[in-house]
Amino acid sequence: MLMHAALLALQTTFAASPPPAAVPFGVGETFEYSARMGFLRGGKAWLRVEAVEPVRGVPSWHFSFDTKVNVAGVYKSESRFDSWTGVNDFISRRFIKDMEEHGGRHVQDFRIHPDSGFFRRGADTGTKATSTRPIDDIALFYYVRTVPLAVGKTYTWNNYWRKSQNPVTVKVLKREEMKLPDGRKVQAFVLHPIVDEKNGMFSRKSDARLWVTDDFHRIPVQIQTTYDFGTVKLVLVDMKLKTKG
Repeated sequence: MLMHAALLALQTTFAASPPPAAVPFGVGETFEYSARMGFLRGGKAWLRVEAVEPVRGVPSWHFSFDTKVNVAGVYKSESRFDSWTGVNDFISRRFIKDMEEHGGRHVQDFRIHPDSGFFRRGADTGTKATSTRPIDDIALFYYVRTVPLAVGKTYTWNNYWRKSQNPVTVKVLKREEMKLPDGRKVQAFVLHPIVDEKNGMFSRKSDARLWVTDDFHRIPVQIQTTYDFGTVKLVLVDMKLKTKG
């Protein structure tokens, strides 16, 4: 009984809510990463806050995540993910995946309609269920930077944009010293995010890790994902910070 109570105390379930007024990012923020597998380097990735743009009349953050990775010929891919997520409500309303792997390119443009409870891909007439306050894969990087975190806690949200793939789980494993591109050493939370999307960066199988600084900016200093061929790390090598204003 006591053990059960202790386990419950370590797990906190949230409905995703709007971020605080003073979010730790703004238009123009850019993070550049070097892709590494062991001692091998091959490629780069970028997280950016591109702009604030309207989606069906709603002012929305335009987030992007670009990767160009070629690690010793073992793994090669180029992708761009774009997210449009409400500035005031942090609800995702559009999500584009543009991926090129093994010589093939796949573009998927998802229109998310939270008020109607569905999302639709491109011109498809079919629909699938979305969550009440959906958050897409890239918006999740930014949302986790706005919520309180504590070592030893597990946070669970039921707001992933694909309703059937919920919940999203983020475990705060520990703090660890990390180095920023300017040489400063900072404390960072080591997170274990789980979004059980098949072949996704944060799938259960990938055993991913995300390091974010324990300060106002919550800078994502490192991202680690395990694939069948090995573990790939994205290490922060350059950054331009901006805050909402």
